[in-house]
Amino acid sequence: MLDAPALLAYLQDEPGASVVEQSMHQGVYISAVNWAEVLSKVAEVGDPNTLIQYWRNQGWLDDKIKVEPLCMDDALAIAALRPITRSCGLSLGDRACLALGQRLGLPVLTTDRAWATVSIAVTIQVLR
Repeated sequence: MLDAPALLAYLQDEPGASVVEQSMHQGVYISAVNWAEVLSKVAEVGDPNTLIQYWRNQGWLDDKIKVEPLCMDDALAIAALRPITRSCGLSLGDRACLALGQRLGLPVLTTDRAWATVSIAVTIQVLR
């Protein structure tokens, strides 16, 4: 599982990018909320459709990078994470990533150090 800042670290070749790339080669998921965050950041500098088309042409998007929609159970899990993560300042997108990681039983990659203090039933790997 990738959170938005982890995928952005890869796109911007920041610390942790190599770990994200390695994970992408094995196949990763990103929540639709986190994907929207990434595309919003890309939209600040260009057309996000260019990234989507490029990654589809390269066989990354939909094959190696899977955008996972959220469901009613995810919404409840996201809400349940609010009291647990409030003191850490985790956003809705952060909690969506964690909830999806829990549902899919996958470790989560993030660049946000505050996540290291969260005690939930999902493995969290802080990249920097």
